[in-house]
Amino acid sequence: MTSRQIRLLRRFHGLDQVRLDPGGGLLDLLLPAVRGLAELPDRAADVRYVLHARSMPVGVPYPANPLHELLDLVGLRHARAFTVTHHACATSLLAIQLAGRLLAAEPDPDALALIVAGEKTFTRDAQLVPETALFGEGAAACLVSATGRRDRVLCYASSQHGEFDGRLAEDPELLTRYQRAYPELMLRVMETALTRAGESWESLALVLPHNVNRASWQRLCRLAGFPLERVVLDNVAVVGHSFAADAFLNLRTATTRGLLRSGDRYLIAAAGLGATFSAMVLEH
Repeated sequence: MTSRQIRLLRRFHGLDQVRLDPGGGLLDLLLPAVRGLAELPDRAADVRYVLHARSMPVGVPYPANPLHELLDLVGLRHARAFTVTHHACATSLLAIQLAGRLLAAEPDPDALALIVAGEKTFTRDAQLVPETALFGEGAAACLVSATGRRDRVLCYASSQHGEFDGRLAEDPELLTRYQRAYPELMLRVMETALTRAGESWESLALVLPHNVNRASWQRLCRLAGFPLERVVLDNVAVVGHSFAADAFLNLRTATTRGLLRSGDRYLIAAAGLGATFSAMVLEH
């Protein structure tokens, strides 16, 4: 990148560092996140589904399949495993919604789904959104149940806009149109989710963003009248945009910092190139 592009990302967008492991593969990225789930060893037999929420349509060369290697290493070979890619960086929210639907049809009330997210920045398109964001190699994992006491999903909303499909790095006119439309479309899907959940901006304790940059969330907060200090932006400058893993990374940050109390409502927001805008309201 040129020095001007670097200054733009640092001074205007609030980006500074990304986490990368040039010598590691996708399995090296995902495995520690899954092994970090303290409840998984005792509940492994209850896991019916494993979903890899992925932004990029292709993650490794054929016929490599790190997801199934992961299952072997953590004792989940019995589970049905597949990748979800359809909503780009908003796919983690789609995966939660899909896992809930699958579990609702399971006769066993103890059945679980495991969601993993995290990708390698193996191409130029996977490293940078021009003038907007830098991608990092972060990973996260979570367990989903049909019922539970914590982080209960109240509503999910998603909106797709195929008119923005294309390679932004090679189409300046498309990039400009997307940047102009982004705030309104992101705000609209968040407000749709709030309305469906019977909540409002005033009733939210936190917003967990996708880590695209700080400037876009400053603008969205002004449009919504929501305090910027209640948006968990800790990871933007030090981790970067970790594809579909941002939602889980920021939830971990929020709980580690004690920002959520039992009963608090919070909203997760994400946008995926192509373009998909999604929001989910939850009760902690």
